[in-house]
Amino acid sequence: MQTDRLTQQIQFIIEIDRLKQILRQTLLIDGSRQENSAEHSWHLAIMAMTLAEYAPDGVDIFQAIKMLLIHDLVEIDAGDTFCYDVQANSSKAEKELQAASRLFGILPSDIGSELRLLWDEFEAGETPTAKFAAALDRIQPLLHNQQTKGGTWRIHGIRRDQVMKRVAPVETGAPELWPFVLQLIEDSVSAGYLMA
Repeated sequence: MQTDRLTQQIQFIIEIDRLKQILRQTLLIDGSRQENSAEHSWHLAIMAMTLAEYAPDGVDIFQAIKMLLIHDLVEIDAGDTFCYDVQANSSKAEKELQAASRLFGILPSDIGSELRLLWDEFEAGETPTAKFAAALDRIQPLLHNQQTKGGTWRIHGIRRDQVMKRVAPVETGAPELWPFVLQLIEDSVSAGYLMA
């Protein structure tokens, strides 16, 4: 016999499958298609495990992995907002707050509250763990754009100064990875993948 709790949990699991339908601007590294948000979240979680040694003191890697797995679930309702689209980003926070309330509200209150707190922590970006998670969230599309010879940078005419502003959280969230990020950007400009 199925309990109300299990019914809510299964309903949430079914609902989050929709994240696989949310396409991001980022291309897969082979350039064959756009990445979906579920793939993005999975990739980030693996990055957190792989790059854990570069996490600053005070970072809880398991907590960061959980944040990265759930941080974009709100896109099920709010959609993906291209990071360089200034106009679309002006209404992003409100849409995502509503989405978080609905999606995490599907779950039993103890689980829903835990996930909502994780999402809120990631969005606030104040703890060492949230800063590290956000840094990885900035590095991943950077790698994709470099590996696809400019990918979405070229499609949308993105400039070096825009990318520098976007990846700035890496400097404090994962300072040991900051030199790598700077070199990747310089190499991308030199190769003509990114406009100076």
